[in-house]
Amino acid sequence: MQPTAARFLNILVPIKRCVDYAVKIRVNPQQTGIDTNVKHSMNPFDEIAVEEAVRLRERLKDKVKSITVVTLGPAKAAETLRTALAMGADSGIHIELPESAPPPEPLGVARVLRAVIERRKKMATEEGSGTGGGTTDLVIMGKQAIDDDLGQTGQMLAALLGASQATCASKLDVDVDKRVAHVRTEIDGGAEELVCTLPAVITTDLRYVEQPRYASLPNIMKAKKKPIEKLTPTDLGVDVTPMLETIKVTEPPKRVGGSKVGNVDELVKKLKESGVVAVA
Repeated sequence: MQPTAARFLNILVPIKRCVDYAVKIRVNPQQTGIDTNVKHSMNPFDEIAVEEAVRLRERLKDKVKSITVVTLGPAKAAETLRTALAMGADSGIHIELPESAPPPEPLGVARVLRAVIERRKKMATEEGSGTGGGTTDLVIMGKQAIDDDLGQTGQMLAALLGASQATCASKLDVDVDKRVAHVRTEIDGGAEELVCTLPAVITTDLRYVEQPRYASLPNIMKAKKKPIEKLTPTDLGVDVTPMLETIKVTEPPKRVGGSKVGNVDELVKKLKESGVVAVA
């Protein structure tokens, strides 16, 4: 992942189709996972990443050459790509998985994203592009997905690429001419400012923006004409078979209601009956 020769910025935004945040999660009857026959939408952290990529273009104007969104998932994930295109991205890449395939693990996703980046660079070299149109200078992605909450893919991708990284970002400014990104990241007890040389991988925090933009009807119509390239993990030479096997998924036990006591003696009695032992 090498920076472009010209002073342009090519941005890649990985996104994920998740069960909608407003849906109550239920375990499926087979107890192999959650019930997925419910409403899905773009991962909220990834919405923020798309929003920031578009805002960068609004601030930097023509210095942002391209914004490409990429997703890994079943055929229905194309709908999520169209949403991102309607928000302002230029093109999409859909790494399609069978509907019955198990969800890939973070390392598998990171390897797929690395393969996508390397493929774009190779294609740009073969085409003899003088502007670096196929290279990737900046990856902006959500810090985690709300379905598994692992928060590992961004860091793994940066390690595989040997690129700079900043996680849990709440502010991002890019100096295209100097090839650096100024990032404010959220840490325990406050924030810190980082300066990352490009290329870089940035993961966004929910405190980044108050509300990502809604796609307007005209932009939704325009998004239908924007290109989406379809690939498979096999096309990229990547095996996304999970290394871990989920044996069983169960819901937590239902919470038992509490009870009131009339005095301290009754409280002590109930504690003893419950097996609570005092510690000296």
